[in-house]
This record gives sequence, structure tokens and C-alpha cells, in this order.
Amino acid sequence: IPAPAVVKGPVRALEIEEIKNLAICFGQAARRCREAGFDFIELHGAHGYLINQFLAPNSNIRTDEYGGSFENRTRFLFEVIDAVKHIAGKDYPVGIRINGNDYIENGWELKDTLRIAPLLEKTGVAYIHVSGGVYGSTELTIPSMYTPQGCFIHMAEAVKQVVNVPVITVGRIKDPEMANAAIRDGKADMVALGRSIIADPEYPNKAKSGKASLIRPCVGCCLGCIHAVLAKEPGSCVVNPDVGREYKLAEEKAPEKSQKILVVGAGPSGLAAARMFAQRGHEVKILEKGSEQGGLLALAATAPGREELGDILRFFRNELERLGVAVDYNTPLSSEVLNFFDPDHVILATGSMPDMPVIKGLFKSKMKLTTSVDVFTDAHSAGDRVIVLGGGFTGLITAHKLGDMGKEVVVLNRKKSFAEEMSSNDRYYLRERLKACGVVLYKMVTVKSFTDDGVSFTSKGEPVTLEGFDTVVISEKHQPVRDAKHLEKQSRAKFHMIGDAKTPRHLMFCVAEAEEAGRSI
Repeated sequence: IPAPAVVKGPVRALEIEEIKNLAICFGQAARRCREAGFDFIELHGAHGYLINQFLAPNSNIRTDEYGGSFENRTRFLFEVIDAVKHIAGKDYPVGIRINGNDYIENGWELKDTLRIAPLLEKTGVAYIHVSGGVYGSTELTIPSMYTPQGCFIHMAEAVKQVVNVPVITVGRIKDPEMANAAIRDGKADMVALGRSIIADPEYPNKAKSGKASLIRPCVGCCLGCIHAVLAKEPGSCVVNPDVGREYKLAEEKAPEKSQKILVVGAGPSGLAAARMFAQRGHEVKILEKGSEQGGLLALAATAPGREELGDILRFFRNELERLGVAVDYNTPLSSEVLNFFDPDHVILATGSMPDMPVIKGLFKSKMKLTTSVDVFTDAHSAGDRVIVLGGGFTGLITAHKLGDMGKEVVVLNRKKSFAEEMSSNDRYYLRERLKACGVVLYKMVTVKSFTDDGVSFTSKGEPVTLEGFDTVVISEKHQPVRDAKHLEKQSRAKFHMIGDAKTPRHLMFCVAEAEEAGRSI
């Protein structure tokens, strides 16, 4: 029996009396909501919670009146609705959220939802909210960027054909046009937004006023909103680092005096800082030594299935255009450039670069030695049989890119777990894709030495030797790029270092630091 509760203890079946009492508890909770001034409540009958556990055959193996047949498995839900109506008032609006599909073996399916929906309508529910996934298929309950946008709309559309009450759809509806189309095409009556509102609380207002291009886009990475919370850390958001820290942040107000700010580097940290500086009223210019914006994030957005990372860069590009901030490309910082602009402050957001490890035989091997950055710049720089050294996020998306091209790939990871910095549901999809590409993963690796065409190492204490490879891709640590720091002595400007140039780390922390820098001057 699935037992997802975090509370440790033996699993036992609920007694009939307990079930009856739980229904009453739902009703009492609804009454308290009404007394507190809430306009309506929604019963959560999806995602593997109690009501869903009664509904699904795989979690309900009771042999009494609450288990077995469809009528018995749905009994608790109807008793809950009846208790809510009786205790909170028949005139108090009650909606129900229910799965269109549990996406798990012997779970609740769409045919079950289509069967129960008309029965729910007869109880007087105000609406039916159709979602999907349970514990055991959490990657669908909280779909990541590997899941198509609008992934549950088709189930809401099916339910809408069998009821007259409003039907709500949900599931990565980050584009206002997708939301409008779902309603316009009769697939749903309303759209529920979760993470999109975390990414940008002004999403509805921007969409309504025709400013959809200015919406901070949820990219489905699940890092700040899910991964951090599950790790018992403060919740946040990669694209909106203010989330969960609003009370700590300095007020975003105009400076006493507008100053000239020169931002060096058009990666995500530089773009985020420039946006905040300009929004507050400073005069801002961005220098980029390359020909494009985005830095390493732009490269990561070319990985299979991770194209939505580019939405972050599009947001910053639109914002900087709105604020009138120009980017000078192919312009590294030099003493001449510094003297020409004569800034009050220089923000060094020059990023990081892969750090080459010192391992026996690595630099003497006949295999081509390259890095993940090189692979994403030119995937054909790697041969047909590739060893990726590093099992973090970058190593895995590098392996996926190469495996997706049909190359034979192995990943050597020194740690116990792969891509620990990714959210579990995002990582799940990536691991599944790696399996489909035939990528072989080794963990708890200690490399002994590289040979002319391979490597000797131990994995979980067991010796392994690989031969016949032609490429080694380094995808482990990064080192800061600080080649412009020495220019501080040649200028009256005050220099500030942010992002990977300060300390290589995750995008979420870099963007947060960049926006804080933008508030600090």
C-alpha cells in the first residue's frame, strides 16, 4: 500500500468511525473558512491526498463499504461534500479538484473522472478542477520543463463534455495566449495558475493590459518553489528571487542621484543587475565581449528539452528594451573603454569558465580533451565515444545532448547522487531521457588514471576500466573569470563583483545577488 506520509509509524486501515469523523472534520474546516471570510473553498481530491487515496484502486484495498467497487471507493468523497454542505451551509460554494489521471499503474483514470463528474455535479459543486498525478508520479503532479505546456487541458476538455458546471484546467499554462485559447475553444471555463503566479504575481494584470512580453516566465525548473521547500529551505524562484524575501529586501525606490553604471557581462547576472539599476533610474550601459547575450545560460538553453531556459533571457531582453538599456557587443572592458564611459560604478558580471582537474594521464591521453562549454558551443567538437567527467546538472545535460546525437556516452560522477542541484521532478525526466539515449552513469567514482583511449576508476568501490573512447568532456567545477578586476586601480569608479565572477553557483542565487546589487546603489 502506498504510504507517502512523512510521519513514521506502522500503516493501518482507517476504522469506519474514523472515516465518518474525517468527513465531519472537512465540514468543520469549511465552516471555519466561511467564518474567516473566504468566498469559497476547494476540496483537494487529487495528487494522492486522502480523498484521492480512497478513489484509486491501487491505494484503496478495503473490503468494506469504502473499498472495491466504484461506488464504494467514491463514497468518502460524497460524504465529505455532504458534510461540507451540511456544516458550512448549502449556499456556500464548494469546488472539487480531482485527477483526470493518476498516471500510475492501477490508479484513477480519465474514464473514472468522466463517470464521477456528472455525479459530482448533482451534489451541487460549484466547479470541477481537473489535474493529474499522485505520489509515485510526482513528476506529473508538478510537471517540469520537460513536460509539454498545457499538459492537462485535454482532460479538462473531456470532462467539460459531460457536465454543465464550470471546469478548470491547469498544468504549465505559462502563456496567456494558451490560457485564452483553452477558454475560447471551449476546452475549459477557467484556468488555474500556480508557479506562473510565483514567477510573476502581476501575470494576470500584464496579460490583461496587453503586456504579456513583460511577464516573468516560469520555466518549470521547480528549484525555488519545490526543491528548496522540500529541502526545508526558504522558498524562492529562479526568475523572481524576491519571492519569500520581500520583507527583507530594500525598498525599490529612485536613488537620490542618478549615477552612471557600467555592467560588464551580458549573462543572466549582468542582465538582472542592469534591469534593476535602470528601473530605479540610474544611467546604465552593458558591455559584452561576445556577440550575444546570455552567457552560459544561453548555452544551457540549447540542451534537448531545456529550450525554455531561453525564456528568461527573452524576459530580460524585453525589459532592457523597455528601459532603454543598450548592450555594446564584442566590447571587452579595457582602460580605454573605461575612460570613455567614465562610470561611477562598474559591475563585474563576467561569469565563470570550466576548471581543468589534475588527474593522472588526463593531459597525456590521446583522447580529445574538451569541456561542456565547448560541447554546447559546437556539439561536433566531441567524437563518437565520449567520457563525461562530472555528474552534476551540467554534466547530465551535456551527456543528454551528446547521447541525443547518437554518441556513446558514459558519465563519471564522484558523488553519491546525480545533479543534486536539480529539483527531483526535473531530474526524473532528465534521467529517463538519459536512459532512452543509452547513456551509462557511474557514481561514487574515484578516477585512478586516464589512458590513451579510456580510463580506470572505481565506482562504489568496484574497479572499472573503459577502453575505446575518443573524447573526454570536463564538466565539474568552474572558476571565476576576473580578468578585468585589475582595471579598478585605473579608474575613479567603484567596482562590484556579482554572479559567477564572485563565486560560481546556481543561477537562482546569482540572479538574487544581481537584483540586490541593483538595489544597493
